[in-house]
Amino acid sequence: MPVEVNDNRLVNLLKNIQSQFERVCFLNSNNYNHDNYSSFDWLLAFGLNSEFKSSDDDVFKNLKSYIDEVNDWIFGGFSYDLKNQIENLSSKNFCGYNLDLVHFFQPLGVIIFKNNNLYLGLLPGKGKWSNHKEVVDYIFENNDKNEEQVKKQTINITPKVDKRTYLSNVKDIKKHIQEGNIYEVNYCIEFYDNKAEIDPLSIYLKLNEVSPAPFSAYFKIGDKYVISSSPERFLKKCEQKVISQPIKGTIKRGSNLDDDINKKKELLNNSKERSENVMIVDLVRNDLSRTAKKGSVKVEELFGIYSFPQVHHMISTITSTINENCNYMDVIKSSFPMGSMTGAPKIKAMGIIENFENSRRGVYSGSLGYITPEKDFDFNVVIRSIIYDKPSKFLSYMTGGAITDESNPEDEYLECLLKAKAMNKVLDEI
Repeated sequence: MPVEVNDNRLVNLLKNIQSQFERVCFLNSNNYNHDNYSSFDWLLAFGLNSEFKSSDDDVFKNLKSYIDEVNDWIFGGFSYDLKNQIENLSSKNFCGYNLDLVHFFQPLGVIIFKNNNLYLGLLPGKGKWSNHKEVVDYIFENNDKNEEQVKKQTINITPKVDKRTYLSNVKDIKKHIQEGNIYEVNYCIEFYDNKAEIDPLSIYLKLNEVSPAPFSAYFKIGDKYVISSSPERFLKKCEQKVISQPIKGTIKRGSNLDDDINKKKELLNNSKERSENVMIVDLVRNDLSRTAKKGSVKVEELFGIYSFPQVHHMISTITSTINENCNYMDVIKSSFPMGSMTGAPKIKAMGIIENFENSRRGVYSGSLGYITPEKDFDFNVVIRSIIYDKPSKFLSYMTGGAITDESNPEDEYLECLLKAKAMNKVLDEI
């Protein structure tokens, strides 16, 4: 139905839904006009009809059985540590929050908003509303009278790795590269507070205001939250076509228009960044080829330069057509975790990551998204994201970058801080 949804109405919608339901997944494209594969302006799932959460060895098989049986919209995501069930790997580092390796839910309702049209789906007999008009009236009613005032909280963010250790680790990673053990490693560091008290939705709204991104997400799982301002798509399936858009290459925005244009040119012509991008493009091509029709893997765009509030990114687009002998879950499993967050070769890189990082990644560099009844899907990469465990008061976010033989440790450290800029700003201001 045609409907006007301005910023205030959308905020009221989210507040109403948030207050009523233990499962909420909000995916926001932020009207990003450079995504040729976008399917909606925003998508909201709420309520719990059924769910799948698993740490079993056959998680992909069990998840596919659940999705096929439900045959409905499914929302959720994968933890990075699922890699240990795909390959002979382990994760022994500490993680301060407790989320399942895989968690998906079948909602009671789904709202899709695109081009000023709102599409609403409800499970018959499961909700409190008898018709669509009733639910639209409810979810958009003004919530101010019931709104709790969020008290200003002090967040004390601590980096888990100091600068000296970070620089030393980058130098040691480069030794592995120079000895021929690896070509590229995505090395990340954690920032955390174990006494944080925040209002997750207000943090999401502020983060989305400061750093709107095409794969923004707010995921509420009871009293645990993923608050994401991700600029990166992991995988999308549309009928038999698969799209992957890895990011490799970052530079800060310029101080004025001319400087900004020059920064984009500098990124495009940077040999280190181009080398990083090519390595990951080749890795993604290899991953997609496992489930693709012969000859269908193509690089639609190489070294695309795209602008975001704090940075410019170099993004490439790789596509394939699914082999008739493969299914939608095969596509996800054969590409997970995404190469942009591991390095190349992928398995060797993931082993080195565990040796140098001192935090288990958990949801970070995992993926959030949805699967439709037709078994199409779209998943982001969980970066530029805050994870919050309300019962333990543990708040965490991680940043990182690709280490290659050309990496300058000081520059890599500054890139980690640059990628944390929006999250730091939001948490400093609450």
